[in-house]
Amino acid sequence: MDRNKTLWIIIFSLLITNIVTIGYFSLTDQDQGQGAIPVSSVEQNNEVIATIGEKTITREQWMNKLEEQFGKETLRELVNFHVVEELANKYEITVSDEVIQRELAVYKSMYNSLDEEQFGNEQNWEQQIRYSILLEELLTRDVSVSEEEIKKFYESNKELYDIDETFHLSHIIVKTEKEANMVIKELNGGSNFEALALEVSTDEFTANQGGDIGFISTNNEYVPSAYLEEAPKLKVGEWSGAIKVDTGYAVIMLHEKIEGKDYAYEDVKNQIRRQIALEQMEGSVTVDPLWDELGVTWFYENK
Repeated sequence: MDRNKTLWIIIFSLLITNIVTIGYFSLTDQDQGQGAIPVSSVEQNNEVIATIGEKTITREQWMNKLEEQFGKETLRELVNFHVVEELANKYEITVSDEVIQRELAVYKSMYNSLDEEQFGNEQNWEQQIRYSILLEELLTRDVSVSEEEIKKFYESNKELYDIDETFHLSHIIVKTEKEANMVIKELNGGSNFEALALEVSTDEFTANQGGDIGFISTNNEYVPSAYLEEAPKLKVGEWSGAIKVDTGYAVIMLHEKIEGKDYAYEDVKNQIRRQIALEQMEGSVTVDPLWDELGVTWFYENK
């Protein structure tokens, strides 16, 4: 892999390494407090929330342990989020929905899946992308990158901005065609695909995920070619007939289709500028340098 492509992947990986607490995004103004841990009276603090034989655990013990283990990092991430939002407003930096969807499409086509267990649903990912772009824009706003440099990078790396047609698929693998046809019969009768995958699929790597094999691009060499022949024929939510594979027979279902697209220079110009600017900067890409600008103080200041 060449140096520029490696850089592009590293920058895009900020979506993972520069995580702001994804859980925070569920605590928006309209639902803040739902499911939150109450901060309350002595009576509530002494409330027993677990009993193990003769031992008990109180709410206060639980809260203290949570604060001890996760308090500092969680508070840092919440502060980071607000710092980026405040400074983005100050400098009138915005991110369009079109840019967010492009970045999300690129991520899906490159990394095969969204780790929903760790980072939440697609809306959380969109918010994380927005946050990461705003952070990069803030950190690089004073870095000068010439139009010539940006065009040169684009011309040398056009393949990075060509997204292949991509399909989000699940599958159920069984040993015989008869079993595959039984799976199809049950699906047609209203059975849930995920539940059936968990129950009957012989693919131990995906059965526990309801058969989900992630986002598969048309140049993927690690799935049966028959999947890529069948997937374009399906509508979202549809499943295939029995497909012969090396380990038996498969039934696939289409969750989402991403159309292939070649992005023009103007589409990705700002993204490339940020990439080059970040490469010119010393040190890691973090929110820390922005705290001073807003005079941030916090509980852990002298701890």
